[in-house]
Amino acid sequence: MSSSSDSSPGNWITGSYTGGSDGVRIAIATFVGVAWYNVVELVVLIFLTFKRYQGVYFWSMLISSVGTLPYSVGYLIKFFNLTSATWLPVTLLTIGWWTMVTGQSFVLYSRLHLVLQNLHVLRMVKGMIIMNIFILHLPTTVLTYAANFSQTKASVDGYDVMEKLQLTGFCVQEVIISSLYMWETNRMLQLNPDRVSRKTILQLLAVNAACILMDIALMIIEFMNFYIYQTTLKATLYSIKLKLEIAVLGKLVNVAHQHVWRSSVFDVGGNQYPSFVDPTRVTCDFNHPESVATSQGSKGRATGLEAIDADAR
Repeated sequence: MSSSSDSSPGNWITGSYTGGSDGVRIAIATFVGVAWYNVVELVVLIFLTFKRYQGVYFWSMLISSVGTLPYSVGYLIKFFNLTSATWLPVTLLTIGWWTMVTGQSFVLYSRLHLVLQNLHVLRMVKGMIIMNIFILHLPTTVLTYAANFSQTKASVDGYDVMEKLQLTGFCVQEVIISSLYMWETNRMLQLNPDRVSRKTILQLLAVNAACILMDIALMIIEFMNFYIYQTTLKATLYSIKLKLEIAVLGKLVNVAHQHVWRSSVFDVGGNQYPSFVDPTRVTCDFNHPESVATSQGSKGRATGLEAIDADAR
């Protein structure tokens, strides 16, 4: 196998780094070390942030975070040739890759529920995530084991092609989900006159734009054939994206909560109501969520938003 750091993915997946560059070794160790630190911090933050340890949002955050560990450990063992048991690093990096990547997509899908109420679109997004498990995860996994244990030219070349396809496919998937989120968030921005809320929404948009740029950066590195950097940097970037999720979760819940009560059905400025509402029977101000919540009293709030709101502090 070539010892150059710009060898193709098919070459890297079948062996370890045999070059003499200390810079490459330091880069690998640094990326993996930062990922490990972020994972430990993430697990602590997740259990401190969520009140109830249940729901798709909680489990996808936790599984994706923990999945970064076996993924990065697998590549660390492989690139530094720490064991002669080929199956060990391959199995670790495969399990970690499944949970880290698809777990991240389910995190984005769960968060999308906070700003998007179109059930048809949400079902399509979930279907896309599940479909890509079979289209992208399974073939790549088969070729990974085939390239390592048979090491035929066909299996190595097949992995080389599939690696680029799966990275592109998952990047497109995350961009689609993030774009839907940014579209709805931008709509909330236009409907919300409050300056503080607008600032928070702009921060949420900036975070999503940063996550998209991280995905694009990984694709560029991959297509430049810097596989050894792409795979180890991926663990770091995915852990950073999850930390950003934790950072904006509380703000997102608050802004989305206000958006539900400031529905476009009502004209906030003119206090106009739809034709099927008798203004003389209105007993609370629908433009302020606090008054609505107070007037409802023991009736409770059984919407999906409150269910997620109850899970996060």
